[in-house]
Amino acid sequence: MTAPGEERPETAGDANAETTSVIEVGGANPYRVTVGRGILDEQLVAALGQQVKKILVVHAPTLGARAEALRERLRERYEVLLAEIPDAEGAKRIEVAAFCWQIMGQTDFTRSDVVITLGGGATTDLGGFVAATWLRGVKLVHIPTTVLGAVDAAIGGKTGINTNEGKNLVGAFYAPAAVIVDLELLDTLPRNEVLAGMAEVVKAGFIGAPEILDIIEADPEPATNPAAPQFRRVLELSIELKARVVGEDFTEQSVREILNYGHTLGHAIEHAERYQWRHGAAVAIGMVFAAELGRIAGSLSDAVVDRHRRILDLLSLPTTYPVGRWRTLLATMQRDKKARGGMLRFIVLDDIGRPRVLAGPEEALLFAAYQEIGS
Repeated sequence: MTAPGEERPETAGDANAETTSVIEVGGANPYRVTVGRGILDEQLVAALGQQVKKILVVHAPTLGARAEALRERLRERYEVLLAEIPDAEGAKRIEVAAFCWQIMGQTDFTRSDVVITLGGGATTDLGGFVAATWLRGVKLVHIPTTVLGAVDAAIGGKTGINTNEGKNLVGAFYAPAAVIVDLELLDTLPRNEVLAGMAEVVKAGFIGAPEILDIIEADPEPATNPAAPQFRRVLELSIELKARVVGEDFTEQSVREILNYGHTLGHAIEHAERYQWRHGAAVAIGMVFAAELGRIAGSLSDAVVDRHRRILDLLSLPTTYPVGRWRTLLATMQRDKKARGGMLRFIVLDDIGRPRVLAGPEEALLFAAYQEIGS
């Protein structure tokens, strides 16, 4: 096992090396993120512990067969319940949370029992919210099955649902007991799903893990192939960065804000598109907007702004959005949970690895940045 910063035993040519990496998330709510190949069964039994009697597996429709297989493997030890929820952002509604609560209530789900999420970012957000709110908190284990889930949603304890007014406006900070990233679960992901998830990986590269950017620029093919060592490397670098940040600031009072790079505009785009866009596509545009905002504000060089576009282009991620949508996007951003006292806050860069908060920028500055990404 390895901790953040330790040398990993696999070599660059051995994508299937049988190694397990353990990344510690510290602070007041510590837990482990375990990364490896074919590790799910062993790690899950260890994470569940001895007290558990019932397990609720929250999963999307596309993962019904995997959820059923998981139930078969666990049913000798536990009573395993399945909660199938809608795909993507359709899962993150109060009605879906209530459906899960109903299952838990009807089966006498107690505080010694466990919620397992099996899926991507939306499943993780919804399942985490259900665990955080049932009996004011039950044990939670995340098993992410997408790149987005592995590097972002499953790490850090943010849970939430959407409302008609915006994304993730209702939620709770609630740490999981464990996160298990089994790379075998990512092998069959559609190519566009991998690429969309890479937006959060790129974000980590720009705010504090520049090795990620170098690996993608060197050759985007292995960097986006779940069977390749380069992919595992950028995945773990992203997880390590987030683990360090949330370990220091779990409830986003200070440094954790840097993880919102690209997200203020990104969330507004998702809302404008009625959540039909992938999160990564919206965040990709949001990062280019934030880079342009930093440049216009006088803190970021043209070269770094250009690097944003070049890397996102390599990953076939969008970097522009229609000019005529600005007023709608601005209104949504003003309702965003990251705003404080009616003042918009953006994360911008002074350089790669040097993020900072830009609070209350003038609307003319924002509009000028938006013009630079307009199509």
